[in-house]
Parts: sequence; C-alpha cells; structure tokens
Amino acid sequence: MSPAEPGPLLSPTTDAGRAALTALLADPSTALTGFDFDGTLAPIVADPRDSAPQAGIVEALADLAGLVGTVAVITGRPAETAVLLGGLDRVPGIVVLGHYGAERWVDGRVIAADPPPGVALVRSELPALVEASGAPAGTWIEDKGRSLAVHTRRAEDPDRALALLAEPLKELAERAELKLEPGRMVIELRPQGVDKGAALTSLVEERAARSVLYAGDDLGDLPAFAAVTALRERDVPGLTVCSSSDEVTEAADAADLIVPGPAGLAELLAELTKRIRGPVE
Repeated sequence: MSPAEPGPLLSPTTDAGRAALTALLADPSTALTGFDFDGTLAPIVADPRDSAPQAGIVEALADLAGLVGTVAVITGRPAETAVLLGGLDRVPGIVVLGHYGAERWVDGRVIAADPPPGVALVRSELPALVEASGAPAGTWIEDKGRSLAVHTRRAEDPDRALALLAEPLKELAERAELKLEPGRMVIELRPQGVDKGAALTSLVEERAARSVLYAGDDLGDLPAFAAVTALRERDVPGLTVCSSSDEVTEAADAADLIVPGPAGLAELLAELTKRIRGPVE
C-alpha cells in the first residue's frame, strides 16, 4: 500500500467523504476531529457508570492531538464525568462538550449555565412515573445534573420497558418543556435548544476549522452528521464516521464511513495518524 492509498478502514464510500479525507490529510493542522463517547470511544455496557474507553483509544487520541488542529469529544454525559471515566485529560488540548454542548471542559475547568427549571420538575416526578408505568425490574434512572435518563438495558424485558415508558415520558417532557431523546435502550429528558450538531458547528466556527471529521453511533449523533453536511455547503469538507452496532442502523445509513464499533474506531485512528505522519524515511 502506497502512502497515498487509504488503509482497509480509512476508505470513505461517498465522494464527499473522500474529498473531506483528502482535505484533512492535506492540511491537518486546521482540521477538527470530534467524537461521541459511549458506543464510539467506549463500548456500551449494562451500567453506564462502568463505562471505560476502548483499549488504546485514548492513546490514539493523544497521538492525533499532536497532529490536528482540534480533538473534541461531544457527549450527552456531563463533561467532567466523561473526562473522569475516559481519562480524557491525558489528551493534550482536548475540548470536551458535555450535555450535548451545554457544558464545556477544557484545561481542567467546566463552564456551564444553570439548567432550566423543567429539569427539577422531572427530577421530582420521574421516580413515581417509572414505578406507575409498570416497567419491569432493572429499569433505572440516571440523574446527569442537567438532564435525566431512564435506562432499560438491565431490565428483564428492555424493549417492553421502553414501550411502557414512551408515552408517559413524552407527556412529562412536554409539561417540563424539555426534549425527549431516545437512544440505545435509554430515553433521556434534556433541555431544548442544544444538540451535538449545534455544538459541533459552534466549535468548528470558533476554531476556524477548514475540515472536520465526526464519529458517532447513535440517534443523538445524527444532528452532528447533519451539521457536517451543512458545513460542506459552506465549503468546509466533512467526513462522518459511524461506530456501528446491531442496535441502531440510522447512524450507519447516514455515514460516509463505517467501522466495527469502538475497536474499529481505534484502528481507524491509528491509520489516520499514520497517514498524516506520512512514510517513515
């Protein structure tokens, strides 16, 4: 394989994706690379409190950080939680946008506005709602501070739990004026007006990035994929990468390049870093 040829994973299937990869490799110092956390950098686990990055992936991000303009993580988790679980402070200069962009961690500090009052309403009513829904044992609530999520992965019947909760949670979200965000065996109630697409676009503009790569795996990443498409129309080449799973196919359908989960993404990052560095003399 010559230096100009893509590796087995670094092969976008769309013209736009190939153009973006070419632009990134031509001028990596002005590129922004963004990543979801759960399902992308870290394998999905039964209890998100036990989440940990794919082996070697943080080291791969650290290597990449020395070669590109910006490395960012954009997650629905609190920013500091993602940093602590992932050991992301080992990545030089990384920007971590938590709660879909409502929080920002950089250089050890978190910057965030107060959550809207609807979050407190949901916090007070959600336990009774889950109990009244008849959701099976193992359904549990995660309080993220700025949002709350109901997880069903550990439930006796995860799909039935989601079905029982869908309408009650929709009604609660409407009363609280929050957004309902479905995911992989989870439904989250979070503030409106923030999503990964807006967060990614804002960071691209702030950093004056001339190319962008975004990798995600779930429904919450689709706004970021859409933002990449919109940035292309503004002459910012963009590449979307799906960390694929059997649970969600929408992200794969929207991506320029698909890798087999976090392990595949770790390999892709190693390939990308090798391509940027070029041949060893």
